[in-house]
Amino acid sequence: QVQLVESGGGLVQAGGSLRLSCVASGLTFRRYTMGWFRQSPGKERESVATISWGGGSSVYADSVKGRFTISRDNAKNTVYLQMNSLKPEDTAVYYCAAEGGPMSVMTSEYDYWGQGTKVTVSS
Repeated sequence: QVQLVESGGGLVQAGGSLRLSCVASGLTFRRYTMGWFRQSPGKERESVATISWGGGSSVYADSVKGRFTISRDNAKNTVYLQMNSLKPEDTAVYYCAAEGGPMSVMTSEYDYWGQGTKVTVSS
């Protein structure tokens, strides 16, 4: 049974930082592209960042470039999202997801999803 468990969300003031973690189990982690997505009320789920299975390639949404960094530790079956210079518009539930194919920003391409962790950025 595949499980993705996110942690690290919380309440932070604008300009602050948070680090999200997602621990995977039940799959061969190093063979999966990993992604972070977010969804705020009334909006569709959107890609924030994706990282290749080996960690050598990553893609970011324009809205987070230069502020967020995705990374992974295949030895720990964990993917991270370091979020700096947070803005109120970053407020959302953040999900990690695993994809058994090439890197994609499309939610439909991802095979497994975590339950999400809430990030609230106050102004």
